[in-house]
Amino acid sequence: MGELLNCPTCNDIFIKNQFRDVCDQCYKEEEKMYEAVYQFLRKRENRAATIERVVEITGVDEQLIHKWVKKRRLQPAHFPNMGYPCDNCGKIINKGKICDECTSGFKHDVQSFQAQEEWKESLGKNNKKTYYSRGLNRR
Repeated sequence: MGELLNCPTCNDIFIKNQFRDVCDQCYKEEEKMYEAVYQFLRKRENRAATIERVVEITGVDEQLIHKWVKKRRLQPAHFPNMGYPCDNCGKIINKGKICDECTSGFKHDVQSFQAQEEWKESLGKNNKKTYYSRGLNRR
């Protein structure tokens, strides 16, 4: 069952489901805008248009275009300059949540952390503690 939320666009109450994240009225408006963008991009001369150019010509918000690419309604295979921002750095990407540079940076950080942990662990094993007892001098 859906979740009762306020529409992020118009603040109206609606039930969110897996297909829609806005109310019915805003969904219909988004569909009209999608059709305008799709009709523009369908023309052969516009297939390589950048997001900025699409926004300029159609007047559709850039965030909506990012949303449609993320949901694969506008596929980068057909429209090579379409994409959405990396969740970490904001670079435009076509798949996943973060770009390749951020992914390799995260991998490097994890490997560095693991190496530090292994080093600390090896110090703990090699650092044998010696205990001395004080001899009682009995006379």
